[in-house]
Amino acid sequence: MEDTVSALRSLMVSHSPPLDALVVPSEDYHLSEYVSARDKRREFVSGFTGSAGLALITKKEALLWTDGRYFLQAEKELSAGWKLMRIGEDPAVDIWMADNLPKEASVGVDPWCISIDTAQRWERAFAEKQQKLVPTSKNLVDEVWINRPPAEINAVIVHPVKFAGRSVADKLKDLRKKLVHEQTRGIIFTALDEVAWLYNIRGSDVAYCPVVHAFAIVTSNSAFIYVDKQKVSVEVQTHLVENGIEIQEYTAVSSDATLLATDELDAVSTAKAALAETEARKIPSEIDKSVNGEHQAEENSNDLIWADPVSCCYALYAKLNPDTVLLQQSPLALAKALKNSVELDGLKKAHIRDGAAVVQYLVWLDKKMQDIYGASGYFLEKDSVKKEKHLQSLKLTEVTVSDQLEGFRASKEHFKGLSFPTISSVGSNAAIIHYFPKAETCAELDPDKIYLFDSGAQYLDGTTDITRTVHFGKPSTHEKACYTAVLKGHIALGNARFPNGTNGHSLDILARIPLWKDGLDYRHGTGHGIGSYLNVHEGPHLISFRPQARNVPLQSSMTVTDEPGYYEDGEFGIRLENVLIVKEADTTFNFGDRGYLSFEHITWAPYQTKLIDLNLLSPEEINWLNSYHATCRNILAPYLDEVENAWLKKATEPVGA
Repeated sequence: MEDTVSALRSLMVSHSPPLDALVVPSEDYHLSEYVSARDKRREFVSGFTGSAGLALITKKEALLWTDGRYFLQAEKELSAGWKLMRIGEDPAVDIWMADNLPKEASVGVDPWCISIDTAQRWERAFAEKQQKLVPTSKNLVDEVWINRPPAEINAVIVHPVKFAGRSVADKLKDLRKKLVHEQTRGIIFTALDEVAWLYNIRGSDVAYCPVVHAFAIVTSNSAFIYVDKQKVSVEVQTHLVENGIEIQEYTAVSSDATLLATDELDAVSTAKAALAETEARKIPSEIDKSVNGEHQAEENSNDLIWADPVSCCYALYAKLNPDTVLLQQSPLALAKALKNSVELDGLKKAHIRDGAAVVQYLVWLDKKMQDIYGASGYFLEKDSVKKEKHLQSLKLTEVTVSDQLEGFRASKEHFKGLSFPTISSVGSNAAIIHYFPKAETCAELDPDKIYLFDSGAQYLDGTTDITRTVHFGKPSTHEKACYTAVLKGHIALGNARFPNGTNGHSLDILARIPLWKDGLDYRHGTGHGIGSYLNVHEGPHLISFRPQARNVPLQSSMTVTDEPGYYEDGEFGIRLENVLIVKEADTTFNFGDRGYLSFEHITWAPYQTKLIDLNLLSPEEINWLNSYHATCRNILAPYLDEVENAWLKKATEPVGA
């Protein structure tokens, strides 16, 4: 890592102008949370493997900013030459740069890897000392990354309407209405999940996320996708062209953004279409109508271009006239979050199959822990009985057991892969919120320690995300109290009823109050949206203490997770997570005629009653737990064999009677 930093400093000196600092964000050209191997520049530079963070290299220092999910992980992974900056505790990166870099300092960054909002915020922070943000013409990390993974050619696939629930034509029609409403004549999309959702396509360009490296531009009359054409089969080409979408090379988005700014893009597109029609009649007549007829009939004299300041990269914004740009959240962010009836049905079915896989895993793991380690098991509270040495050769590790869990999921209908790397963590590793075990360094399972697993899958009909925490030995009184506090918060949020217009910032406290009573808390948000065979983390809404949770109220047909936790550094971690659907609530009254909302659980897997201190639960909480377990038992029964059903029946027996 030190050699890499030295090489970057050399490039900073030789850059024109010379750079006093270089920013290396985590994001790719689409500002994605999860990126492909060749886009993990911040990881390559710093050695920190978490999904969120930013590296800053100055002439003498190397610093890494990350959030509370990753403090422990970053401490372990960063070398001595790096300084960890804790978001929320240390100064924000823009404040630090403004305060610590010299007057008139030049700060370099690849403009494709930062958002409009971030760039403008930094420029405001730099103004007082005449510091300047310098967009680099090349990514300097790529210049020193000798063994950078090559670009992969992964096929684009069509996502059928039977899973998507809405046609591309329908989505484009709605989008164009929004363009007119906001007095805009075009919009740029850079977020990969938005491009995939709008055009009903999926891919495998980013591990765990079924997306395609592509941009999109939509105007009143035209629609474009910018993608490596080697990835586009005849079937996909037909799907796109039939929906009036022009296929352009990935790199053409830059020049087309310039044409969009000067209102020449539609004219160029029309000319190309006319030329293609003259050369060969490859496009059915109804396509001509959709491209050149109906949409052109909708005259749009507006001059604004719409760009999302949070998801659109600064490089494309720089191609536009800033005076004619509408900086506003993408209209697709909310449209995608509001699931249609087909998506909701698919998500519910996917979560049932996924829940069956989780139960099968727990049944398997329970037996293995008893057979190999002499554990008392999932149900009994006794000290483990050490087994003979020869059985130790069958030892279970965090990685081998998570592979088994993946195997159970892979046997289910519509399975396409995992939705994120499984967090399979024993004891103190469970205190690392986003711990990712590696085969060569992971821990062995221990019957006397807590085991936390946070996992999910991609199915054609939905994306899943579930966390359960278990103990196969004798949990301590303290562990039980902590688990119960987390469960109480989980139940409180899941049972909430709230008026329309309520945001996730207002609800976040519900999951924390039981922990706060004992002086406990956790350093992550409580809930995120989840995609429909798309990204496992989906906005624009969230349930969190972070200010951005105020931006978008929760609305009926959104999905959101409910995942409070507690983590004791060096000892254990606890988290419980279900996916919820926001729905209209049937309340006795309707104060203010606002309408009220509630949640519906769609995740099905038992909570370990051995870890619950029933004395700390109210009668209402016990009733909820018993009701959830009864539903869980009934819903999953058809997907399990006799042995598994017997285990589940025992795991969901009523408590507190």
